[in-house]
Amino acid sequence: MATDSSGTTLASDEVSPEIASPVEVIDAKPHRTELVIAILGALSISHLLNDVMQSLLPAVYPLLKENYSLSFFQVGLITFTFQVTASLLQPLVGMTTDRRPWPYSLVVGMGFTLLGLNLLAMAGSFGSILIAAAMVGIGSSVFHPEASRVARIASGGRYGFAQSLFQVGGNAGSAIGPLLAAFVVAPWGQLSIAWFSIGAIAALLILGYVGRWYERHLNDLKTNPRRTAVEQTSTLTPARVYAAVGVLLLLVFSKYIYLVSLSSYYTFYLMDKFDVPVQSAQLYLFIFLGAVAVGTLGGGPVGDRVGFKTVIWFSILGVLPFTLILPYANLFWTAVLTVPIGLILASAFSAIIVYAQELMPSKVGMIAGMFFGFAFGIAGIGAAALGWLADQTSIEYVYHVCSYLPLVGLLTAFLPNLEARG
Repeated sequence: MATDSSGTTLASDEVSPEIASPVEVIDAKPHRTELVIAILGALSISHLLNDVMQSLLPAVYPLLKENYSLSFFQVGLITFTFQVTASLLQPLVGMTTDRRPWPYSLVVGMGFTLLGLNLLAMAGSFGSILIAAAMVGIGSSVFHPEASRVARIASGGRYGFAQSLFQVGGNAGSAIGPLLAAFVVAPWGQLSIAWFSIGAIAALLILGYVGRWYERHLNDLKTNPRRTAVEQTSTLTPARVYAAVGVLLLLVFSKYIYLVSLSSYYTFYLMDKFDVPVQSAQLYLFIFLGAVAVGTLGGGPVGDRVGFKTVIWFSILGVLPFTLILPYANLFWTAVLTVPIGLILASAFSAIIVYAQELMPSKVGMIAGMFFGFAFGIAGIGAAALGWLADQTSIEYVYHVCSYLPLVGLLTAFLPNLEARG
């Protein structure tokens, strides 16, 4: 037994396939740092481009609502369609690639996103909008679990840093999307969405480079067997592991229901309560999503240092005072409060993903797919439910209800202390 520089316990003995699959093996030789950083950077940039295109969907909701006379419930159904298709395939993709990695699956996923984007630009009915949303969702379901796996492989043992760097690209893209919608789609109309195909093509080229690196990595492991270092398996009982995963899923539930209340309905809230024009509301949404991007970057590296359970505690419960105040704030303080809400709440997901992968280190792809998929799915269901609630009551009432969601963070007390065990 040995310990690496990050404090991870390693084993140099032969490991059975049930404990570690080939793609999870970490080469005992030193990594070529420049190449690893290049791959992490490429994944982050492609995640940015992917999520810019995906974020265009909720960003153009006001335009679609006006053009097609949609109700809040129909707006919620668009998010539901995207999020559910984005969630259903992710665990399956993760489990499949755990057993048989497919280096170029990322390119295929981006191809679906490109197709859905162009269909959204040309959509002429509510039904075609739903089909476009589904295509973009399928692309996301293929992209996220495998990109998360490649980021872990390229991490050099700094799993939190790698996951956060990967995630921050996506959150930055989600923040940029509404800004582009405000200055491109709003003045030029629905057809201008097709211009963002340039971003999809750029992402295809970048992911082709990542796929070639991944393929060489897999071939190297097959053709040049050598002594390897692998992560120690969890000492927890299966029941304890599954219970901890259940707690983590409940935490993701609280986080993403609250996030979707802002990402899908924040512009409507500002327009309804404060009479803010559409373009200004998009700028306020950009401020919130920008805070989410910054918060995502911090969660992983801090977790590498102080432990991921500590980050989870802070990121869920720490946001509660701000969410409770938000429904009573004026326009200025509403904008101010969304900044710490985004910063604190966003730091949770990278920590949750890495913590869950530490619980089940031989199922990295399945865990990534399950958590990304659950996050997307619960956000979709939440968007539809919150849209229905807004139709029945008011958009302001939605934020009164959602302000209590961070109380679910108290369940963090039931998570085992993996750092102490390590």
